[in-house]
Amino acid sequence: MGLLDRFRDRGHAADEPRVRTLPNPGGTAVGDLPLKPEARRLGQEERDRIAAGLAALEADGVDVDDLASISAGFDRALTGWVSSGGTDHDAIVERYSIGIGEHLARRTDLSWQVVTDVFGTDLGLASGDFVVVPGNLVAVRWMRRETGWIPRVVGHLLNLRARRP
Repeated sequence: MGLLDRFRDRGHAADEPRVRTLPNPGGTAVGDLPLKPEARRLGQEERDRIAAGLAALEADGVDVDDLASISAGFDRALTGWVSSGGTDHDAIVERYSIGIGEHLARRTDLSWQVVTDVFGTDLGLASGDFVVVPGNLVAVRWMRRETGWIPRVVGHLLNLRARRP
């Protein structure tokens, strides 16, 4: 289940209150879920996923070394998707999540990891107890149809975690 699936309308009546609940942990007791995100090294599947996302961005003319290029590409993709009534948002969110993650990996002390928390497991970047899940950054803003956010948000992360000489 992707992040966007968690926020879709589940058939609630307009006047019915909405209550946010944590996902069903399956056979795991709530007390056994990690209070802090846990990370593990990437496997081949995750490395292939990152490579595919970077190739798709390159094919779209996006330079992941240039934050303005990532931002412009995301804004174009979102605007085009909205105007066309598109349905394949997951691929676009994945692609730009990987682009943002790779940009951070190249410029900060953060490295790609597989991150697990109470919301699930996804690609993320981590260093010590600092964790960023780019998929969450992108998905939430996609749902809000927000453009122009990437330089501000990712720029802030760069300022927090920039590599020191």
